[in-house]
Parts: sequence; structure tokens; C-alpha cells
Amino acid sequence: MRTGIRTRATALAVVLALALAGCSSTGGKRAEEERERAGGRAAVDTPRWTFAMVTHSGDGDTYWDIVRSGAEQAAVKDNVEFVYSHDKEAGRQAQLVQTAIDRKVDGLIVTLAKPEAMEAVVRKAVKAGIPVVTINSGQEESAGLGALAHIGQDESVAGEAVGEELNERGHGKALCVVHEQGNVGHEERCDGVREAFDGEVENLYVDGTNMPSVESSVEAELQSDRDVDTVVTLGAPFAATAAKAVERAGSDAEVNTFDLNAQVAAGLRDGTIGFAVDQQPYLQGYEAVDLLWLHRYNGNMLGGGRPVLTGPQLVTEDDAADLEKYTERGTR
Repeated sequence: MRTGIRTRATALAVVLALALAGCSSTGGKRAEEERERAGGRAAVDTPRWTFAMVTHSGDGDTYWDIVRSGAEQAAVKDNVEFVYSHDKEAGRQAQLVQTAIDRKVDGLIVTLAKPEAMEAVVRKAVKAGIPVVTINSGQEESAGLGALAHIGQDESVAGEAVGEELNERGHGKALCVVHEQGNVGHEERCDGVREAFDGEVENLYVDGTNMPSVESSVEAELQSDRDVDTVVTLGAPFAATAAKAVERAGSDAEVNTFDLNAQVAAGLRDGTIGFAVDQQPYLQGYEAVDLLWLHRYNGNMLGGGRPVLTGPQLVTEDDAADLEKYTERGTR
């Protein structure tokens, strides 16, 4: 595969606590399955620390399933109790982080899609002596909040890689579909495309929690502006929806996307999607758990204070066969 970098919460609290300690933890069925898959034994004899991951994922987002899978498998290896929770609403995400602090976890992994809502609680975790690693979003804010490291892709660089690829494919106008307003990483992606793309980029803001609405919004835009010859979605679940909108609009626009899942891999193979930018979410989850384990056990730190990059990696039809093997098992 070739790379795409060419140039560069008293009731609410109870509910939250139950959500964090109950269905999300590796004490449940899913964790036991992961432990069985790894032979039921940890690869180390270090203390059984508890690490919590709190993300800004909404329900049913396949991207975060892959992040969680990587983290769970690393947790089995590292003899770690892994607790996962998520909420797409920033205030509730912050409440889940507070629940993890109250539980006195041994390590914390968080996303900073909306840094201003997370700043106070992340600083509180650090002040409480809990090592924090940020993943996926908030690269620029991570160190300032006291996190040990940030693991993810540089969203601006990833956007520029998309812009360069669009130039090579001869496109003239791109529709950048933003499915979560206020997410700093999403804005950085579209800005990166705009920076490197020789053509025009228009942002289209949609309600990412309502796929029929996403489809109709993209369709309407394509019908009203026939100059749009490529649609860029910012998450894998939206690529197939955009492809349907293109078909319904009678447009010839090529659909390209950030992130990868099984549907995107299939779309690369059958030509309904031109290319995808993979930031390797499995790696983000796995390395975050591993980094915290290494830090607690041996005082190690990856990155030397700089972000640990997991992407971008640009994938096309040529990579589809290999990618489908990995997406089927939930690791890409």
C-alpha cells in the first residue's frame, strides 16, 4: 500500500457510572471473548491495572468499534482491565471522564474532538495523578492539557494528502461533507483539502446522526451544483450514503472518504468509492493501551513529546483485496 503523505452528569452520575462500569467494561462478554481469543492469559505478570477510554463516538459508529478492538486486544496482552465508554455530546463525555477519575483508574485515554468542553476534566485527571493519553482528535491541545502523548493522524496533513490526490485525478470542485459541527478535526480535514487542492472546496454541514438526512442533503447539493465532481466524506459510514446520493442525483461525482470500514473496502473494489484515507484506528486503540502500560511499568514514553502518527495512509482499488481480509476481522 502506498502512503498518502506526499508533501506533507445525582441520577445522571449514577447512570453514567453504570454505563462506564457495566456494559462498557472488559468484565463483560466482549472482553471475555477477547481474552479467550488471546489464549486467556496475559503476556506479562505486571499488576492488573485499570485503564479507561472515553471517546466522542455516537452509537453504531464502526470506526470506534475498530479503535475499541485494538485497545481490548492490547489490554488482554498487558493484563489490563479495560473500561470503554462514549458519548457524542461533549458535556456528557466530560461527565464520563469524571466517572473514571472517581473510580481512580490507573490510566485514561480520551478524545478531544471539542477541547473546550474537555479541558477542565482532563486537567483534573492529570492533577489527580492519572496518566492521560489522547487519541484521534485534539493533537494541538493535548500537550497543553498535560497529556503524556497524542496518538493519531495529523488532520491537516491528511487533508492535504486528499487535496493532492484530487489534483492527480483531475477534479475541479469538491464537496466536503462535515457530519459533526464543532469537531476541530473535521474542520482541519476540510481546510487541509482546501490548502492543497487546486480546485474549489465547498463545506456542506449535515446532521451525522440522521443518515437519510445526510443522503438528501448531499443529493440536493449535487442537483443544484453540477460543477461538483467529487464528494469527500469525513468518516467511513458516510461514504456509502454519499454514493447513493450521487446515484440519485444523476451525478458523475466521484466519492472519496476519510477512514475505512468493510463497506468502504467493498466500495473501493467495485469502484463506487475512488480512494480512502486510513488513519489506522486499530493502531490508535492498541498503542494507547500499550503506551500507558509501558509508562506505568517502565517509565517509557513514545514520541518524545511529539504526536505519534498513525496515518494518513491512502488506499485505492489496488489495496481492496487485502483490506477486505482485515475489515472482516475488525482490525481495519
